Amino acid sequence: MTRTVFITGASGYIGRHLIPTLLERGHTVKALVREGSKTALASGCTLVCGDALKKETFVDRISPADTFIQLVGVTHPNPARRDEFRSIDFASATASVAAARETSIRHFVYVSVAQPAPIMKAYQQVRADAEALIRASGLRATILRPWYVIGPGRRWPLIFVPVYWLLEKLPSTRASAQRLALVNVDQMIAALVYAVENPPDSIHIVEVPHIRQSSLKD
Repeated sequence: MTRTVFITGASGYIGRHLIPTLLERGHTVKALVREGSKTALASGCTLVCGDALKKETFVDRISPADTFIQLVGVTHPNPARRDEFRSIDFASATASVAAARETSIRHFVYVSVAQPAPIMKAYQQVRADAEALIRASGLRATILRPWYVIGPGRRWPLIFVPVYWLLEKLPSTRASAQRLALVNVDQMIAALVYAVENPPDSIHIVEVPHIRQSSLKD
């Protein structure tokens, strides 16, 4: 069954890869963008100009979407940007959840972060707070928890692959290494597409090991 998908953060790294794939698979896409980001998106989707932090700028443009994907987040998060995690990541999640409830969205998809982890505590906390908001909303939702998505322009973490290999071999660190493993952008897009096409009955959490197993199928 094809879906009508409303996406916030559509012009970001994940959104720019996801939208063409959804369109190729026959889904209808409505993409929320800032005025200056229109040219960043694939042709074929409907552009909705608005502010992802302010529900009132886009809520009346969501219908008739049945699926809502929340991708807004601070670019290249690091500990120095902790205030932005609250003012951007959490604020946008709050606006998106409220808008989804108001428009009777049937499936809410949220890209969170792997947790727990020994670093980026403030980032994890904001994402966990957003997850709690989704649970309290009563929405059916899929929550994906990648740690770092590698791809064009984002390959520097590959230097840690030997370290991951070693940590996964040790019983004491295996679970953490698998939970915080790297995923590539193709796996992430495949996991998101699967989520869109297979809505859960309640809340479904997708951890890194399952994201890494994802691949697109006809």
